Amino acid sequence: MHAIMLKAKLHRAEVTHAVLDYEGSCAIDGEWLDLSGIREYEQIQIYNVDNGERFTTYAIRAENGSRMISVNGAAAHKAKVGDRVIICAYAHYSEAELANFKPRMLYMAPGNELSHTSNAIPVQVA
Repeated sequence: MHAIMLKAKLHRAEVTHAVLDYEGSCAIDGEWLDLSGIREYEQIQIYNVDNGERFTTYAIRAENGSRMISVNGAAAHKAKVGDRVIICAYAHYSEAELANFKPRMLYMAPGNELSHTSNAIPVQVA
């Protein structure tokens, strides 16, 4: 049996560019791709915190250290500069792989400063 699990997440990154006349995709700072384990051309889900839009695209590499999140092509209709987004990648894992499974999560502060990283989400309390 396989399970689809959260592989990586960039939490509350700010959209820096929204380019309608681009080939599509989402450009992400290359350092963040490396830290998160998201591969170039990997399918990603984007959840727009500000307007509730949820959409699928793929990741491309932006310049290292640029702090860029550029939502391109048709997806540029779903996010504007300044919107806060959650970018997630998922993967299939076997039961054996799940024994040591830990997602890679990057948490962003205002201005797309990397606040911290984690591999677990705290238990939600009432």
